[in-house]
Amino acid sequence: MSFTGKYELQSQENFEPFMRAMGLPEDQIQKGKDLKSISEIVQDGKKFTVTVTTGSKVIKNTFTIGEESEIELMTGEKIKAVVQMEGNNKLVTQVKGMKSVTELNGDTIIYSMTKGDITLKRVSKRI
Repeated sequence: MSFTGKYELQSQENFEPFMRAMGLPEDQIQKGKDLKSISEIVQDGKKFTVTVTTGSKVIKNTFTIGEESEIELMTGEKIKAVVQMEGNNKLVTQVKGMKSVTELNGDTIIYSMTKGDITLKRVSKRI
């Protein structure tokens, strides 16, 4: 199953509490909570390029499954992480005490990040 495509954010749960747990300033949380984001994913075998555009902010990450890569978080912080693939439709990584799961189901991507007992869930549809 190929992740390649453009996806538009349809809904999200726990955005504000999750961003507070990540240490994002309240003014940035309030600005970002209602912005729609577009994710563009290009998959070439085990290599992925993910570009997320939210308002005027663009985050672009390139990684290869199973190899350490530098990833920019939503907070702007850059960290080293290894992304693994589970099955043929799930990307999983653990970073800074968080678990990130990106799951492709048909034309829908469900992105979950869990830190402690708070899970941010974002649902995007292919456009």
